[in-house]
Amino acid sequence: MRIVVLAGGIGGARFLRGLKSAAPDADITVIGNTGDDIHLFGLKVCPDLDTVMYTLGGGIHEDQGWGRADESFAVKEELAAYGVGPEWFGLGDRDFATHIVRTQMIGAGYPLSAVTEALCARWQPGVRLLPMTDDRIETHVLIDDPDAPAAEGADEGRPARKAVHFQEYWVRLRASVPAHAVIPVGAEQAKPAPGVLEAIAAADVVLFPPSNPVVSVGTILAVPGVREAIADAGVPVVGLSPIVGDAPVRGMADKVLAAVGVESTAAAVARHYGSGLLDGWLVDTVDAAAVGEVEAAGIRCRAVPLMMTDVEATARMATEALKLAEEVRA
Repeated sequence: MRIVVLAGGIGGARFLRGLKSAAPDADITVIGNTGDDIHLFGLKVCPDLDTVMYTLGGGIHEDQGWGRADESFAVKEELAAYGVGPEWFGLGDRDFATHIVRTQMIGAGYPLSAVTEALCARWQPGVRLLPMTDDRIETHVLIDDPDAPAAEGADEGRPARKAVHFQEYWVRLRASVPAHAVIPVGAEQAKPAPGVLEAIAAADVVLFPPSNPVVSVGTILAVPGVREAIADAGVPVVGLSPIVGDAPVRGMADKVLAAVGVESTAAAVARHYGSGLLDGWLVDTVDAAAVGEVEAAGIRCRAVPLMMTDVEATARMATEALKLAEEVRA
């Protein structure tokens, strides 16, 4: 079975670990979000790609869900001693090595897809990990600028707004201020990375894990050609809700959902993806009342436990997603 998974960081990586356990013989291609990528200290950092690679390769910091296990922060401390920031983004010493290798290879002319393949040769994640694009895309978030004078004219009295990198909004600000818009800068000009459209066309099933539907899966779908390829693939497309009991399981997805006008409910996220893209949707048992609402929108829906408490529980989630895909196919 050929499975394509659109994955963000922690949620996507942990789901993939369960999927590998549930379908050990499957050929899994992961299309990873690169909208979270950021340049720091002259280095290209790819948080979501690295989280998938480290998680499946056995090098992740399990408690955090990101970064390396057994990490130290001597380089970060030395940079801070020189007054060089940002201090709010914590790159560890082991993690620095990955970013140095990536940046050197890109500087030598290798595209991100080739660099990712080379990095995975060390980690052996057991899946084919593809960046969504080799082109530069950075997700920005539009917020109020407390330091700017109020806007004049028709918007007089409203605070001026500014766009900040998603990492600044998520990590430094902890999504503590309202997001007015989420913009994948550069997406309109980007092309899918080599292998992305081919993997989708050859897939038997496409899965949307419980990753952020706006800044993870949504950003991948913003790359021209990806959404259309999935819609035209003619295979079941099944997603798992990242919202349980009207709240994100992890992170602050409700803040960016609000920015795109979507309620923080399992049914609203399913409608956000749409029946033209999504064939099946899993909600948690606490949201069983939403099943009828989702099915009324033309998407087959089932209520199953969706808490990724361990690999076994996550494997059961993945099994339910594959079962729903078979229902759709039949």
